[in-house]
Amino acid sequence: MKRSKPLLMVRRVARNLAARVLFGALVALATASLAPLFDPLIPEEWQDRFGSDAVMPLLNILATTMLTVTTFSLSVMVQAFQTAASQATPRAYRLHLSDTTTQTVLATFTGAFLFSLTAIVMFRAGFYSESAAVVVFFFTILAIAAIVLAILRWIDHLSSLGSMDDTLSKVEERAREPLRRILSQPALGGVPLSPDAEIPSGATALPAPSGGYLQFIDMNALSDALAKTGASITLARAPGEHVLKGTPLGWVLGEIEDMAALAKTFTLGEIRTNEQDARFGIVVLNEIAVRALSPGINDPGTAIDVLHRLSRILSEADPTRGIPAEFPRIEVPVLRAGDLIEDGFAALIRAGAGHPEVVGVAVSELAQLEQSEWDELAMAARSMRGYALRHAKHALEISDDRRDLARRS
Repeated sequence: MKRSKPLLMVRRVARNLAARVLFGALVALATASLAPLFDPLIPEEWQDRFGSDAVMPLLNILATTMLTVTTFSLSVMVQAFQTAASQATPRAYRLHLSDTTTQTVLATFTGAFLFSLTAIVMFRAGFYSESAAVVVFFFTILAIAAIVLAILRWIDHLSSLGSMDDTLSKVEERAREPLRRILSQPALGGVPLSPDAEIPSGATALPAPSGGYLQFIDMNALSDALAKTGASITLARAPGEHVLKGTPLGWVLGEIEDMAALAKTFTLGEIRTNEQDARFGIVVLNEIAVRALSPGINDPGTAIDVLHRLSRILSEADPTRGIPAEFPRIEVPVLRAGDLIEDGFAALIRAGAGHPEVVGVAVSELAQLEQSEWDELAMAARSMRGYALRHAKHALEISDDRRDLARRS
């Protein structure tokens, strides 16, 4: 599992809408500018058939239509994402923004527009010879093929873009991936730290350089920095937690010359991300379910769907055991099953305790999770099931509902 900060930055840029559109624009500009370099490869007999008279009408069509298509697609995208944010949770908006299909389609449309516009300008300026016009013609055919494929993908994608099913599927995928990755190498490759561990005697606090969510820990860089002086660190915070400036990120045992450089291995930001945070996706699913049960929406079906998705994700959770620590100088708080159950079910149970159909499904799913091979998860599910029954006992006013729930439990 890669944990380097440079790779994190590359992955974030790759999922950025503006970066992908900019890349498409640069490719288009480079293609239009480099066409004259292929002049020697063009046979003379092609110049009459595929020259400027053949390519200019195509370029004019692309230039006039692709800007409109791009603008329309952007408006559709924004509307769909805002709908998802209002129906599900504002965190879903950020998730949709990283949708690679939407980004690729918009990059294709923008690139085609800039390619055609640049080629027209160069034709008018006399930059292209007849041989270069043939090259531009074939580049234009490739651009048209890319546009057709993008439109087909876009039509298929629009059928579900921004819908609740699409949002839930994306959130479920984003919740499952980091959970599986982190459980396959507990403690991020460091030494697991028990919840009741004490601060090492004589250790020095490593203060947070700024406030925000702890998004990422570059374990490789942190381990290398500690190894230079033979020091070690006991982390006080795990990815996903919110810290204030000056809050100890960890406790360093040993001599460190530059604590500020050590703090740079921790990435802090204004928003919570899921690169190393296995709980964030679970929290977002819970938020969607709680909002679905609000009086303004009143959609218990979505809450039930979320319960099924939560139980599927957690049923697959089973930490790998017996793996030697890759970074023995770093002690890291381990992911606790109780936190996962709490994040996924507690608020949902409180919001849905008065809905017999919702609390009944919650109790049933928790009963199944009690059979998990992860003993800690099974115990947490059993405790949460009791919590659900106690809430339902006070919230359900009809005795028939209480008896039915008792049978299901």
